[in-house]
Amino acid sequence: MKTIKIGLLPRIVIAIVMGVLCGLFFPEWAVRCFVTFNSIFSHFLTFLIPLIIVGLVTPAIADIGKGAGKLLLITAVIAYGDTVFSGYLSYFVSTGIFPSLIDHSRAAQAVATAGEIEPFFTVEIPPLLDVMSALISAFVLGLGIAFFESPTLKRCFDEFRDIIAKTIEVALIPILPVYIFSIFLNMSFTGQAWHIINVFIAIIGVIFVMHIVLLVFQYCIAGVISHHNPFKALYNMLPAYFTALGTSSSAATIPVTLNQVKKNGVSDGIAGFVVPLCATIHLSGSAMKITACAVALLIMQGGTINLGLFTGFILMLGVMMVAAPGVPGGAIMAALGVLQSILGFTADQQAVMIALYITMDSFGTACNVTGDGAIALVVDRIYSGRNASQGGAE
Repeated sequence: MKTIKIGLLPRIVIAIVMGVLCGLFFPEWAVRCFVTFNSIFSHFLTFLIPLIIVGLVTPAIADIGKGAGKLLLITAVIAYGDTVFSGYLSYFVSTGIFPSLIDHSRAAQAVATAGEIEPFFTVEIPPLLDVMSALISAFVLGLGIAFFESPTLKRCFDEFRDIIAKTIEVALIPILPVYIFSIFLNMSFTGQAWHIINVFIAIIGVIFVMHIVLLVFQYCIAGVISHHNPFKALYNMLPAYFTALGTSSSAATIPVTLNQVKKNGVSDGIAGFVVPLCATIHLSGSAMKITACAVALLIMQGGTINLGLFTGFILMLGVMMVAAPGVPGGAIMAALGVLQSILGFTADQQAVMIALYITMDSFGTACNVTGDGAIALVVDRIYSGRNASQGGAE
């Protein structure tokens, strides 16, 4: 008999539902058992976050740094700019809409009472580095490896990346449903889970609409620059969009994305370079989701939300997204460090962020992949115009 495999999203949804239901009748001692598990796991997660940053960001920066000259630079700048723009769009829309959707007094009470159940015991696991030290180390090492083209260090950090990726795959992802079950069990036991779920639904609806608006904007800009009909170009990318919805993977969607980008008139050489690269460095949909969820959770806890704070967060988030593809739950895992260091998120808030993010994972991936087509149109136009001017000069 074939073994039935349940994906991460269904497991997260099941964990949330079971946590809410079990919290209605579990005795306090049982809830404390799961709270104790969460305490240990959150310390383990805190220990891993700096290693995740160093292990994923260092080789990612090293790979980009040794690329194909001006073509790489132009594509990377456009992709990073679009990711940062989507973060700002998400911030302004979220700060404008979410305060009216989220009852601050009840939300603050939910966050406060969710921590009333104490664990039986705790196990301290101090991290080897703090988050900012890990970020600076990753930048310095990645740029140094790229500049000196050091094959030994490059191979070392590639292997370290594989170790971190395997740790996420084997030690974090399978346990996440239990972790999230425990969070919602605690919330349900203290009587606050239903309010949190209502907030979830409202947030997901707003983010989905923002994704559509972002894609239309991206293709309108690309259409003006490339002299293509933006809505026809966006329509041609629908197969890639729906493939990404089904796979939740930018990498797995590359063949379809490549085919549809060529249908939009992008040359084979530009398409073959831009699409795989953007599958790695362009995560505008993911940045939008993470920013919106972060704003919502800060509103819920009565935290500080200002443009200066989120400017640093969004700019750093755009860099962290480079490390995300190819790792299960990679975007949110790569973002945990900046959520903690810049926005001050606790382990419980990070768990709620993971649950929110994974619930919408396929929509964010579809937005990322479809946006790659707009970037390909722009880069193709820049290079076809440059080649034409060079040919005329000759």
